[in-house]
Amino acid sequence: MHTWFWLSAVSMVFFGITGVTQKLGTNNISFELSFVWFCIAMITVSVVTALLVPLNWHLSTSIIVWAALGGLLNGLGVLTSFAAFAKGGKASIVTPIINLFPLVTVAGAWMFLDEKLTGTQMLGIGFALVAIVFLSQETPPVPGEVSGCVKQKRST
Repeated sequence: MHTWFWLSAVSMVFFGITGVTQKLGTNNISFELSFVWFCIAMITVSVVTALLVPLNWHLSTSIIVWAALGGLLNGLGVLTSFAAFAKGGKASIVTPIINLFPLVTVAGAWMFLDEKLTGTQMLGIGFALVAIVFLSQETPPVPGEVSGCVKQKRST
């Protein structure tokens, strides 16, 4: 397998764990404060990367603008995902919804970068849209059940 595949798989694991940690954080502090701590962690990763990896700092203005815009949009995406968790969204529902962002990327690549989609890829997009409908459905609570656990009846 290619290196890019393994890096993608590791990224998937990190993002998967992140869905749980973000929900845990927003259960205990405001989504705004959770976002601030997220940013502090990202700054730490950025500084370590800049110190350990040789980087070419001679960039054109347009490249800097595109990179900064990507960071801004990523930050807004994280902030709104924290808000979704804080406003009662379940990690098992919010995380899959927000992680369908590649559908927006695919549409943008098709519209602005002249990338082509095969029939199989379009079918995959359709499946992803159907999946989000199924994933976002919540079942009504079962009497006697709390947070997915069955209440224990007391003996009298």
